[in-house]
Amino acid sequence: MIPNITRGSRMGGLMVYLASTDANKTKNAHSDPHLVAGDAAIMAWYDDGVLDRDDALAIAKHLDQPRRAYDVSVQIKDMQWDAAKKERVHVGYKDASVWHCSLSLRAEEGALTDQQWGDIANDFVDSMGFTETSGKARCRWAAVNHGTSENGNHHIHLAVSLVREDGTKASTHGDYKRAQESCRELEVKYGLEELSTVHSTRGYDRAEKATAVRDEREMHRSSLARKVRASASASATEGEFVRRARDTGMLVRPRYAKNTTDVIVGYSVAERPKQGERPIWFGGGTLASDLKLGALREEWMDSPHLATEAAAEWNAAARNRRTVSKTGPENGTPPAEMWVDYTRNATALVEQLRALPRDDHATWAKAAREVSGAFAAWSHRLEPTPGPLAATAAELSRTAQLRTPREHSKPVALPSIAGTAMLFMAASSKNKTVAQSALMLQLVNTAFAIHEMHQQSGRTREAQRLRAVVTDQLKPFAATMPRPVTVGAPEQAAVPNSVEIGLRGMAPIRPGSAVPSTPTPAKAHQHTGRDSGPALDR
Repeated sequence: MIPNITRGSRMGGLMVYLASTDANKTKNAHSDPHLVAGDAAIMAWYDDGVLDRDDALAIAKHLDQPRRAYDVSVQIKDMQWDAAKKERVHVGYKDASVWHCSLSLRAEEGALTDQQWGDIANDFVDSMGFTETSGKARCRWAAVNHGTSENGNHHIHLAVSLVREDGTKASTHGDYKRAQESCRELEVKYGLEELSTVHSTRGYDRAEKATAVRDEREMHRSSLARKVRASASASATEGEFVRRARDTGMLVRPRYAKNTTDVIVGYSVAERPKQGERPIWFGGGTLASDLKLGALREEWMDSPHLATEAAAEWNAAARNRRTVSKTGPENGTPPAEMWVDYTRNATALVEQLRALPRDDHATWAKAAREVSGAFAAWSHRLEPTPGPLAATAAELSRTAQLRTPREHSKPVALPSIAGTAMLFMAASSKNKTVAQSALMLQLVNTAFAIHEMHQQSGRTREAQRLRAVVTDQLKPFAATMPRPVTVGAPEQAAVPNSVEIGLRGMAPIRPGSAVPSTPTPAKAHQHTGRDSGPALDR
């Protein structure tokens, strides 16, 4: 169950909106708007009949009565966008006595009865401290059900007056976090699908999806996240990342620290627009929590020289000039033995993940980030339109995004496969090789290890989603790949299809055999990682 909180000052406007069935005045077509819960007086006056505008205004007047009777003002900071400073600035305070929260289920969960929604609403406002259970005077509130959203999500809306019956103000400190915690508890109590308390992905605006459907294309947010993830995973330095990101066709611009032109603290990306159109920019953190510049920098090498190089590349991108370096790793062809090395790294990673504690969330997130980046890079190289590789990258990226990363310890040292993205970015877009098959086998095994972790942790939804994308989308693609062979074995001794192997029980297979044969001894290649010394401030 997903809560979404907003604040406002007009209780009448909110209630009229919730009760309206005029499709021209609502974001979604409302049908059969009716109360499912509310304070005692509300439920005594109104049954479950359909609400009209007059009902909505009468309910709003009742909810707002304590605020008007005691002449109480509830205000919050008014933050507005400053075009010159390119940031939101505090310009004063605004009235915000109305607390509005929607509680929604995924379309796949179906609908709840009004009795169920009523019980959930009552428990939710209790847990938020708006009722007598808080030990304070109660707030007046109402919960309205007006049908499913256009995406099929069943939901209710709660309207709460933040002025209590005795004229005191209800506290909303930490209400976003408290609402999430309350929803997790209610999911368990009412047998709803349990969302992760550990992982969290970025949402999108309804208009983004509508525009993408109209234009018959993928949402920019999704394609940009995949390109950024591929470019970041394939890069060993920040400067290389900027160049690779621009090579994917994205527009890239830095965000500078105040009063500087060489201290980069963030970035934005956009798809190259059609002639006559303006680009739509997305900050790295709005694409995914692990794509913030600070999070990406944790995986790159750092030194004063590399920081200067990165600043030069960012400045060139900001001015839409050519890249500064023409001889970066992205312009070279990696040696063939690197496929063997990274396949062995991936094999070792799978073995260590099988022994990794399920609650080491930071390390699991790092592993998911690397394998997601590999699939994203391969998708960019191989898929003209998003396909099974893109879908697998997107699903794995969910595990890479921690809801509260600072609350977790640093990842433990594991064999790195970040460089696999670099190999796929440099691979031919036409030929599927035995080397790619062998590496893919171990990437799939890593995905299965992540699936098993979710399953054993009780995160059924994440496990089911990952299983579905691998079995339904990746398996047919894997069937088109050459059969990998074992080291030193004759060519006819091919191992089964990588996904076919992993699907036997949906558990990581025993690693150690499927890497491409080569007469060249393997060498240790470390594509990513920081200098041994502490990172320098940029």
